[in-house]
Amino acid sequence: MRIDVLTLFPGMFPGPLAHSILGRAGDAGHLAVFVHDLRPYAEGKHRVTDEPPFGGGGGMVMKPGPIFAGVEALRAAHGPGRVILLSPAGSLLTPETAARLAREDHLILVCGRYEGVDQRVADHLADEELSIGDYVLSGGELPALVLIDAVARFLPGVLGDPAAPHNDSFSQGILEAPHYTRPRDFRGWTVPEVLLSGDHAAVAAWRKAEGERRTARNRPDLLKKKLTDP
Repeated sequence: MRIDVLTLFPGMFPGPLAHSILGRAGDAGHLAVFVHDLRPYAEGKHRVTDEPPFGGGGGMVMKPGPIFAGVEALRAAHGPGRVILLSPAGSLLTPETAARLAREDHLILVCGRYEGVDQRVADHLADEELSIGDYVLSGGELPALVLIDAVARFLPGVLGDPAAPHNDSFSQGILEAPHYTRPRDFRGWTVPEVLLSGDHAAVAAWRKAEGERRTARNRPDLLKKKLTDP
């Protein structure tokens, strides 16, 4: 998969992309991420990429011109690609969304900044808007990295166990059960005996029950959604 990222802050990407699962995915050829500075696509001597909003109000708004020019240049060079605008106004990123995007050959991620992005980008350029949660960040760079990581986990060959992303928290509609490792006794806190029993059916039943209990305690909204989904 090829992913192109358009951003005003390309220096935020090299570190995270070079390590752990993303680094190995790149080295193995499963994922190729290219980060592009938006400023060269802006016009004029000063390469202005943002302006005050029409109608007044605080903050600055990213101009449509540099974003359109950047996306059009990438499409001309590498094919159409699916354009995603990272925005707090977008749909929530879910495991289902990540799995769907992993089936694409080419993604183009547009990172917003400042007060936001001119609405004409969302209306006439982006194929979809995505958000990583109900909070506001300084820009779309961190959400873009989250999206890349989430999508990469569904790419064939990236994880050692192909079923792993489908068993993660949220993929089954509930959180995962707690995990334990050595030592068996740590400062008087012991591992549940069922995990040491060797009884795979009992372990599976315990994990299911504990996942549901943890979800009811920490994320009751997930259980409510699971019960109301058709």
